[in-house]
Amino acid sequence: MSKAERRKKTKTERVLGLLKFQIALLIILIAAVAYYYVGGYASQVSDLKSEASSLVKQSSPETFRQTETSIVYDANGETISVLKGEKDVYYLTYNEIPAYVTQAIISIEDKKFYKHKGVDYKAIIRAAIAMVKNGEATQGGSTITQQLARTMYLSNEKTWQRKVEEIYIASELEERYSKEDILEFYLNNVYFANGYYGIQAAAKGYFSKDASELTLSEICYLLAIPNSPTYYDPVLNPDHTMKRRNIILGSMYKDKIISEQTYNNALAEEIVLNRPDSIKNNYVETYTYYCATRVLMEMDGFEFKTDFSTTNGRKSYEKQYAQSYDQWNRTLFTEGYRIYTSIDMNMQNQLQQTIDENLSEFQDLNDEGIYALQGAAVSIDNETGQVVAIVGGRTQDVSGYTLNRAFQSYRQPGSSIKPLLVYTPQLERGYTPDTIVFDQPIEDGPENSNGAYSGEITLRQAVMYSKNTIAWQLYEELTPQVGMKYLKNLGFSQLVEEDYGMAACLGGLTVGVSPLEMATGYATIENDGYMRNPGCITKITDADGNIIYEAKPEEIEIYEENATRNMTSMLESVITDGTAKGAALTDMPCAGKTGTTNSNRDGWFVGYTRYYTTSVWVGYDIPKKVPGLTGSSYPARIWQQYMENVHENKSSIDFLAPVEYIGTDDLESVPEEESVEGDDESEESDVVEEAPVPEETETYQVITETFDGTEVPEGAIPENATDIQITTTTE
Repeated sequence: MSKAERRKKTKTERVLGLLKFQIALLIILIAAVAYYYVGGYASQVSDLKSEASSLVKQSSPETFRQTETSIVYDANGETISVLKGEKDVYYLTYNEIPAYVTQAIISIEDKKFYKHKGVDYKAIIRAAIAMVKNGEATQGGSTITQQLARTMYLSNEKTWQRKVEEIYIASELEERYSKEDILEFYLNNVYFANGYYGIQAAAKGYFSKDASELTLSEICYLLAIPNSPTYYDPVLNPDHTMKRRNIILGSMYKDKIISEQTYNNALAEEIVLNRPDSIKNNYVETYTYYCATRVLMEMDGFEFKTDFSTTNGRKSYEKQYAQSYDQWNRTLFTEGYRIYTSIDMNMQNQLQQTIDENLSEFQDLNDEGIYALQGAAVSIDNETGQVVAIVGGRTQDVSGYTLNRAFQSYRQPGSSIKPLLVYTPQLERGYTPDTIVFDQPIEDGPENSNGAYSGEITLRQAVMYSKNTIAWQLYEELTPQVGMKYLKNLGFSQLVEEDYGMAACLGGLTVGVSPLEMATGYATIENDGYMRNPGCITKITDADGNIIYEAKPEEIEIYEENATRNMTSMLESVITDGTAKGAALTDMPCAGKTGTTNSNRDGWFVGYTRYYTTSVWVGYDIPKKVPGLTGSSYPARIWQQYMENVHENKSSIDFLAPVEYIGTDDLESVPEEESVEGDDESEESDVVEEAPVPEETETYQVITETFDGTEVPEGAIPENATDIQITTTTE
């Protein structure tokens, strides 16, 4: 075949191939159209269009000023807080909004704002292609008008119906209102986290100034927040907010809205929050808002997870979590909910006062003017399993909400973790309080805190005196995989792959645990091994009193009944004769465990009666040695003082005995040098050290509400971080 004939054949094949493709495309198009009509989608789309048209026609400029006030009540029906967005108070007309605000939001969110008619179809197609290519949404396709439509009329659910209605509403809004009106409505209704709606409310809430007084840098800092109010929350994640501020400034410079000099000056400007001091129940409010938001998320079908097989799986979940949390957290300030909680403000005030009094001698402040040494505690009602008091730090005259360490911070738990992942699991496997174990040095293992060993002792004595060697031997026998499964089942949220090693049995976790998680674990032991959700929401109604949520106690079995009752018996001995001797309550049986981390940087005491379970943590926000800090010192004293107060006038109730009674030992005395009287020197230190154990390394870990962690080398603390922790890990 000649070259000319080959070219002719190739051309013919191309024409035929193109024709076949066009025919196939036509067939697919015809099938899609037929399916569209036969499947009833045409009718649904028509209905959505009619609904969108009706919604917008019924609107007026006043529609975009309206809001409903939500109210939170304590266990006695008294008002804890009022959640009001105050849109009308802080509403700005278009002419009152600084030019940089409108220019910046258009530059970063919708460059074609003045050209499209509500919908940028090319952007939607690009976003769809990117989603198919990357397996997830990596680009936004929504215009400012679509975002306004979603904010005012729709939810963030990922359905084609919602997206279609959003497009129709956006088109109707563009027909009814001017571009200036739409910008005005958007910038007065968009959510800036922490209950602030609109640019003026954000300016007042974060900088205590009017929007007209904001610098360019401050404007871009605030406009970073709406993209993801949880991730870019300037109170919890200021480093995230700062990074997006820089991106917005870069976009404005690229679009030639600002000069290079203006860009560089704004980039170099330091951002300092100046929040108004108008918050009364700081820690109660942050926790109740958190719990209420999660209840609404769950009602919407969100499934909470703590166990992930891959890093990408965790990241994907965290992204979905943040989106859902943002959506439902916003409704707390606009939907007029009546939120009823289990919080007892009398107990709350007692717990707060007890922490403040016991730590009053520590007056040093950190760079943000916050007390450097902190304490946090959580108290759970054992009858309901719900939180009745939660304190996330010491009382201090500061602006706005502060970090709630009771559920937002994670620290190494020391020996207080042993009952949860070593001893109670082994009591399920045949061990008893009277089982004889051998306390001796372990090659490549930990030492006991005082370097002494007792030889043959009972398991009860091993728990009483917090023997590291026994916990290590039993955990090695149990295996880390089995032990960590118990913590996973308890909902401990910050466990990572590196924690599946032996150091975990002594509290050597990479990120750590929160006081709320520890209280939940011990409340589960008290409740015969059944875990309950440690929330605080008992009921939510709408503004008219219609119940939309009511708590229904659900229990999940974590441990066997006999194992927990024997564990309780041993933890009673810790208080009567062990590391917490002296922390007992007057005429009230109690059980508990101390925990102290390496170099006395964290002190824990977690304990319970039949009435309440309370966990207490004391330490620095940036961990360092605290002279005299052990689990038996400040934490145990706080626990004892608070629990004495809340048990006043309550009848003494004994703990339940095992169904099949297991005899107790005679508590034979250990060698004199092992005797524990609860003083600082005798308290245990629980991180693996000395012996031939891998050398410890220190990293900084930044923890946020969305569990976004960032590790950096020692000394390179992330700028503007609000919750920096030094965590000890082994390699």
